[in-house]
Amino acid sequence: MTTTSTTSFASASDNREQKPQVQELASGVFGYISDFDPNCGFVVGDDHVVVIDTRPTPRMARDFIADIRTVTDKPVRFIVLTHYHAVRVMGASAFTDAQAIIASNGTAGWVRERGQADFDSEVGRFPRLFAGVEEVPGLTIPTLTFESEMSLWLGQRELRLMGLGRGHSGGDTVAWLPDCGVLFSGDVVENHCGVYAGDAYLHDWRGTLDATLALRPRTLVPGRGAVLRGEAACAEAIALTKDFITTLLDSVKAGVDRGEGLRACFERAEAAMTPRFGSWPVFQHVLPFDVSRAFDELSGIEHPVVWTAERDRELWQVLRG
Repeated sequence: MTTTSTTSFASASDNREQKPQVQELASGVFGYISDFDPNCGFVVGDDHVVVIDTRPTPRMARDFIADIRTVTDKPVRFIVLTHYHAVRVMGASAFTDAQAIIASNGTAGWVRERGQADFDSEVGRFPRLFAGVEEVPGLTIPTLTFESEMSLWLGQRELRLMGLGRGHSGGDTVAWLPDCGVLFSGDVVENHCGVYAGDAYLHDWRGTLDATLALRPRTLVPGRGAVLRGEAACAEAIALTKDFITTLLDSVKAGVDRGEGLRACFERAEAAMTPRFGSWPVFQHVLPFDVSRAFDELSGIEHPVVWTAERDRELWQVLRG
């Protein structure tokens, strides 16, 4: 199946507003869940609140703060970044009471290397989500970093931040609450939504998903899609994300092994993946970027090439034009 040039660029045609909903996951633990926009969350402690990701702009973050206020009036003291993509982090400046923005060392390095290029790229990819982008004061810079694991204590409750391996990015962090089995996965796990792999380490990602499964979460907030409740449902979402990545790699590898170019590999991947995953939200958006990254990784390029607004458009023309 070859998609014609009528497919709009990235998410340019996505203009349906989504209103996230606060969902209680355990006592004091909440998801901020959209239909298929990026999910966020927050944990209410004895004295303060920790938020997990911040939404794309200060305008959207203020809505998030207003919804937090329907639950608690305690101040938001810490922001946790599951990873760095502009669509998740550019709302941070709205959290004026925050004392620290916490991220992995891998994510902090990612900001230094490609933060501005990513910002410029994603504004073009997601025009609806970046309405009000002129308020963004600059890149969201982590102020407290860790190598592989750290814990925040909210009274007697531990919020454990863990880097389980490279995957969706080079600095992915999951936020784990051992006392209640709630996991905020960031984009390491998706729930029936297209899996973006343009900045991924695809071979590593499958091992990272195995490590995620080993936690045996009982409630899981995926990067996109509905909350998973029950250990079996969480395991199924992890397995589906792994299947998406494996199908992507296997189909592109079949083309690379035959000496095919990027366009032919894209058509091969699209034919292999559409029957199973084609109805998922943002699938049409992510697939060109996913195939480009898989093609590079299978060709021996270890680290993802920096995306720019110009490179986005060039790729779209090659694969969708």
